[in-house]
Amino acid sequence: MTPKIVCENISKFFIQKGKQRVHVLEDISLEVMNNEFLVILGPGQSGKSTLLRIIAGLETPTQGRVLKDGKEITGPGQDRGLVFQSYMLFFWRTVMGNVEIGLKLRGVEKKERRKIAQHYINLVGLEGFEKHFPHQLSGGMKQRVGIARAYANNPEIMLLDEPFGQLDAQTRMFMEKETERIWQTEKKTVIFVTNNIDEAIYLGDRIVTLKGKLPGRMDAIYDVPLPRPREHTDLEFVELRQMITDKSELVL
Repeated sequence: MTPKIVCENISKFFIQKGKQRVHVLEDISLEVMNNEFLVILGPGQSGKSTLLRIIAGLETPTQGRVLKDGKEITGPGQDRGLVFQSYMLFFWRTVMGNVEIGLKLRGVEKKERRKIAQHYINLVGLEGFEKHFPHQLSGGMKQRVGIARAYANNPEIMLLDEPFGQLDAQTRMFMEKETERIWQTEKKTVIFVTNNIDEAIYLGDRIVTLKGKLPGRMDAIYDVPLPRPREHTDLEFVELRQMITDKSELVL
């Protein structure tokens, strides 16, 4: 099977004030298969968000390259949808207005873009909230708007950067279940960044762990052969959690 995304020897340096060079990523090589749910798991300051931004085309690697379907990524593209940890919604637009914005900017006719936006609003469970503004929504609902907006643009690859980090534990678990449900429905390639081991095991087909502090280096790759939907109390889930915990600096 041909990989959807290939990262070849990715390293990244940033130049801070005073020309001090900060080494963020070192020699990252990995493959992501079509329709795979890949989780990048690492502690804070391990470069995982920078790696995702490089795949998104928002950052340029200092060394190495990223290929999509065999072609080098040189910038952002409609083929990649990005969901950030912060909600990044337009506060003056309704739920419908936020979800359809990408379609509107592409010149999609109003009737068609409303139909597409409504489909994804329904998919994320926000039917009936189309006319609400972001300040009228809970944190979980805001993040669902962001997910619906990304999917509405019909990307081939979804990139999610710790999207549930600001949510309370109960809402986070609900959103994890919703994310899996939507992925099962849409079957797109997903790359999901997190620092939470349970979240990684619950969602991922495979988990790529990054080591310690900067620069981020690949540590290990774990297959997650557990049947879906998964239960946090299942023996295999607990054993994989313990294995990753013993070999990492992460918390549950």
